[in-house]
Amino acid sequence: MVGIVLASHGGFADGIAQSAQMLFGEQNNFAHVILKPDEGPDDIRGKMEKAIASFDDQEEVLFLVDLWGGTPFNQANGLAEKHEKWAIVAGMNLPMVVQALTERMMNAKATAHQIATAVVEPAKDGIKTKPADLMPKSAAPAVAKNAAPAEGGKKSIPEGTVIGDGHIKYVLARIDSRLLHGQVATGWIPAMKPDRVIVVSDSVAKDELRKSMIREAAPAGVKAHTVPLKKMEEIAKDPRFGNTHALLLFENPEDVLRAIKGGIDLKTINVGSMSYKEGDVNANNVLSMNQKDVDTFRELEKLGVKFDVRKVPSDQAGNMDAILKKAQNLLDEQKK
Repeated sequence: MVGIVLASHGGFADGIAQSAQMLFGEQNNFAHVILKPDEGPDDIRGKMEKAIASFDDQEEVLFLVDLWGGTPFNQANGLAEKHEKWAIVAGMNLPMVVQALTERMMNAKATAHQIATAVVEPAKDGIKTKPADLMPKSAAPAVAKNAAPAEGGKKSIPEGTVIGDGHIKYVLARIDSRLLHGQVATGWIPAMKPDRVIVVSDSVAKDELRKSMIREAAPAGVKAHTVPLKKMEEIAKDPRFGNTHALLLFENPEDVLRAIKGGIDLKTINVGSMSYKEGDVNANNVLSMNQKDVDTFRELEKLGVKFDVRKVPSDQAGNMDAILKKAQNLLDEQKK
């Protein structure tokens, strides 16, 4: 596995590393080093050498640095001159780091040179303005590339047309009260490779602002839509979606149960995050539930649904039965 070193002037690299690990979880063979105001070139070079020595494999190393020609770059360059497989990319931003970790996660055999090439375009595409017309004209295609599709999707295809085998493919169905956010966009979408993200929610489907934010949060090349539950039931039966690979996002287990009872064929549910509401108990650090939630999960269980409790793909799966038992005990205590 490629070892990744983030390097910067001041605390920049530390902050980006923290943000990246919020999205991906703790990472092995991943280090961040900074040049403090009272330090010199030898200090950061020593930190780089120490970081690389901690990696499982020192043959493949990628440096992501803040400035071309700055001290972190110069010291990385001095080290890399003796290692033809190492690579350096300057202009570090969070999309660049996210892409590097994604590339490494998706292909354990990827080389430092391959990852270096792969991170450049996402780093550029991460630069956008709102309003969009503030972007320089030469950069305008990067914004257009991420433009939202029309909400209907398959409208131009006549009804009754059968595409592929006529059955939509669900690559992931996830409960996450935050819906389409960083962990989904940078973790689950690259891992599961959907061509469409569908937020299934009656309330969000009525909220134009949230719908717009969801469209804008989708990575390039992935369409994002928000539909009410009844519409999702229609989509599930529509043979025009036979070649669609969809990632479904639900806010709560109740909507999942309604979807399954409405004929949407979901065998496994990824349980990612349920934010706290008044009357909830904290079943763990990311799942808050009330009695209705616990009862709904138990009903889903009786229907044969399996639960995959993970925030990000690299997490170990949690024990849903133990989580539900803890939540029930806390709710029982709450009633006393």
